[in-house]
Amino acid sequence: MDIKRKELLITSFALFSLFFGAGNLLLPPLLGYNSGADWLWVTVGFMITAVVIPIFGILAHAKLQGTLYDFGKKVSPIFSLVYCILIYSIAVAIPSPRTAAATHEIAIFPVFGTSPLLTSTIYFSLVLVFVLNRSKILNLLGKFLTPFIVIILLAVIGVGLSSSTFTTGHLQVETPILTGILEGYQTFDAIGAVVVGAVIIVSLNFNNMKVSAFASKRKLIRQSGFIAGTGLFIIYAGLMAVGAYYSSEIDINTALSSDMQRANLLRGISIASLGEFGNTVLSILISLACFTTAIGIIAGAADYFRGLFNKSQLAYVVTAVLASGLGVLVGQLDFNAIVVVAIPVLLFIYPITIVLILLNVLPDKLATPLIFRAVVITTFVFSIPDVIGFISPSEGLTILTEFIPFSGQSLGWVLPAFLVVVIASIFQLKKSN
Repeated sequence: MDIKRKELLITSFALFSLFFGAGNLLLPPLLGYNSGADWLWVTVGFMITAVVIPIFGILAHAKLQGTLYDFGKKVSPIFSLVYCILIYSIAVAIPSPRTAAATHEIAIFPVFGTSPLLTSTIYFSLVLVFVLNRSKILNLLGKFLTPFIVIILLAVIGVGLSSSTFTTGHLQVETPILTGILEGYQTFDAIGAVVVGAVIIVSLNFNNMKVSAFASKRKLIRQSGFIAGTGLFIIYAGLMAVGAYYSSEIDINTALSSDMQRANLLRGISIASLGEFGNTVLSILISLACFTTAIGIIAGAADYFRGLFNKSQLAYVVTAVLASGLGVLVGQLDFNAIVVVAIPVLLFIYPITIVLILLNVLPDKLATPLIFRAVVITTFVFSIPDVIGFISPSEGLTILTEFIPFSGQSLGWVLPAFLVVVIASIFQLKKSN
């Protein structure tokens, strides 16, 4: 079955909007601002974890066309169940409430001065309404909200760059590429890929586009993933460039918290590029970008538990209500507090998610259950020092991590995981011969 252009664009736009949330908008400008003349190298690192890995995640979904459970089932059914529950719990407890916090701090409070409780309550009430109307999500996001978001983003970036003096500030990061890689964690895009990819698959089954054949859905999801990834690449690079080139013109007040610095910089860029109207534009942009991501996260969690309880609609509704209620509670925290809480969680779950994505993209002959188990266990073990080192650094731990390459950059799991893939592949090949 041929994929129509309309179907492709709707799915691509929907996928983009499900990815693009609070962190995606707030993190890149400040990262570019602090990178100075090396902003391009930081962008390269950022793209690895915020664009390339997520695209692989969508490709893995196109191949599997199941649920998140299928990503880890080759390790073991129990592992996959625990992993799914962890991922969805993290998603509804951190990135989803973070969208409400960002909306309040940048779009709502400066205009209305209301409390974060009121904002998060109204915000997640609206999210719940859209999530409960499950069949309309794909068309709503693809036809209406995302094109508007993209137009506003391109306007801010295009006008901003055209009026910039192209003068950067001083470099404030020691290792540009590695800094970009770790900052890419904060977008939650790899976790987003495994969560929202499942949302897209379920939505294709709900909507009226009649894309039902396995091969047709695989083609549609793959092409949509590449288009959405290209869009993310352009937007991220543009936001980093604008942040870097306005670093000599905008004072973000380094005495403020990181979240206020991000907000001040983004507000300054919007005003510099679009005048005083930029404040209004920024408020609308933040609200829409965050809102669509929250819908995707909660719908994804509700979809999973619906399937876990034998396609029970009650399980879907209960999960959506509980996730929205949790969003109201956590969404009252400020954006930076949520980011800080997220770091140790990400250092633990992100490496495992990355290796599961990459292994699921590989042909089945190469990614056998043996390799899955060996790589995931190795990744888990070598991620532990990163988590402990962030929570409670000690001299003994420092001595230990000195022997692990890249451990100082919280990437101590990378080389061991790669070596285990090679060794397990050789062992498996000899065994088969």
